[in-house]
Amino acid sequence: MFLNSNFSYSKSNKSYSDLLLDLDSGKIQSIFFYPRRREIDVIYKDGRKEKIPILYNDQLIIEKASDNNVDLTINNSKRDSSIANSTASFFLLLIFIFGFVLIIRSTSKIASKAFGFGRSKAKFFSIEDVDTRFEDVAGVPEAAEELKEMINFFKDPTKLNQLGAKIPKGVLLIGPPGTGKTLLAKAIAGESGVPFLSISASEFVELFVGVGASRVRDLFEKAKENSPCIIFIDEIDSIGRQRGSGIGGGNDEREQTLNQLLTQLDGFTENSGIIVLAATNRPDILDSALLRPGRFDRKIEVLLPDKEGRKKILSVHSLSKPLSDDVDLNFWASRTVGFSGADLENLMNESAIHCARDNSKLINDKNIEDALEKITLGLRTSNVISTKIKKLRAYNEVGRAIISVVKNGIDSIDKITILPRSGLIGGYTKIAPDEDVITSGLISKRLLLSKIEIALGGRAAEIVVFGKNEITQYALNDLYYSTEIAKEMVTKYGFSVIGPVSLNNNSNDAVFLGNSLLRNKPIIADKTSTIIDNQIIDISKKSLENSIKIIKKNRYILEKIVEVLIEEETIDNERFRKISANFIKI
Repeated sequence: MFLNSNFSYSKSNKSYSDLLLDLDSGKIQSIFFYPRRREIDVIYKDGRKEKIPILYNDQLIIEKASDNNVDLTINNSKRDSSIANSTASFFLLLIFIFGFVLIIRSTSKIASKAFGFGRSKAKFFSIEDVDTRFEDVAGVPEAAEELKEMINFFKDPTKLNQLGAKIPKGVLLIGPPGTGKTLLAKAIAGESGVPFLSISASEFVELFVGVGASRVRDLFEKAKENSPCIIFIDEIDSIGRQRGSGIGGGNDEREQTLNQLLTQLDGFTENSGIIVLAATNRPDILDSALLRPGRFDRKIEVLLPDKEGRKKILSVHSLSKPLSDDVDLNFWASRTVGFSGADLENLMNESAIHCARDNSKLINDKNIEDALEKITLGLRTSNVISTKIKKLRAYNEVGRAIISVVKNGIDSIDKITILPRSGLIGGYTKIAPDEDVITSGLISKRLLLSKIEIALGGRAAEIVVFGKNEITQYALNDLYYSTEIAKEMVTKYGFSVIGPVSLNNNSNDAVFLGNSLLRNKPIIADKTSTIIDNQIIDISKKSLENSIKIIKKNRYILEKIVEVLIEEETIDNERFRKISANFIKI
């Protein structure tokens, strides 16, 4: 007979003696006895179920139950305890095994990471993985042609071999940020038809010594296995900086990585069938050993696009956008002098955002104009300004505009406004940059002097209109800008009475702490420093005097344009022409 677990026993108030009397009187039907417990379960003949306390391992109860023919069930708790203990031990064993497996797995992962720490993180691309082609790259025709020629030689080296020539081992793409260096690399990956490995130079360098060099070796081993192959290293200046520039000789992990890269590019090991393509916007800080022939044989400059290039880039980025028929991309190409390919892409994207904001379905000229102003000048603020402040801003902005017209022609004025922009004290006069200067990089003394006079045009207008005692700090940024130009004229370009000497201390070596400490710095005599200061002051004063003369000569048109600007708040080039045509005196 076994204990029915469904029975519900209530705690009894009966004493031990009452239990013995109930046994003798025959009131009890059955007893459930637990040898290790100090109570028994009792079922009376009237149906009651009670728990009654007894002595530990009470044998008297067993005798009484036997003498009075009461059903007695003895439960062996040792067996139950043994089963419970066995079950607990089994589960503990399972937990131990599970924990051991987890430890082994985590240890194996750490070990695999440790053994794979020196492996290259280069991403492997095939022609099917890349959609970019050379027709998708606009604005850099010279660089694209150079790379196309290299790919043709790479695919069919017979012509080169017949002439005894070799395919270049390395090609270095040099240019400002956003000009399309990485995009050209993607086009090569899509056009070459050979395996393409791409990696950022910063992925070589780690805290632990030897990891970078190991990753370089692994990268070239992968390239050899897939030869012919092209390796692209982006931002190579992060590991290619000049060696020995640190304190104590510069024997660091980055330099060991560079040493390994130099060996792989042109060492005793032959890497035939592998071309290394790299990109940087800081060629001035690269190690000379990296740039020599035999390593990077070709250096291709990817410069800012000209007007025709900008038009093509705008066309490429407009293909997926609904342009209005009134939009003339040639006009916007002329308005975006100095923009890179990335800037132009951002311009079209911002134009689409402004179009969506206006709930329009077609991108119009106003959307592009708003996007251009947001990119170049920042967000427009809605500060309420008084008529007096408007007048002050207007005289400053129109003063600069008049000087610019006298010096560079009326086409140099793009827009004048007194509406404030974030980061600016007040309005602005947008002067179209000289494309010849941007594309050629040549700067004349006349051009720099005209820039200083234009910058001081606002201060000159304040002096003429309000007097010397009523000038404000509105021209603060212009004063800083003009002073920096005058300083470069004297110390860098030799455009002063000091003569054709360069006294500029901001050389490229200043980037490297070790070089600046170990090399003797050029010392400028106190007398020369005084002459430099006097020359900067003299250039600034003469330029301000010239600006004042021009403003006085054009006082009538100054007042006329200021009156219109206060009323309309913004004047574009066309409106400026109508107001000032045949009035400005040169």
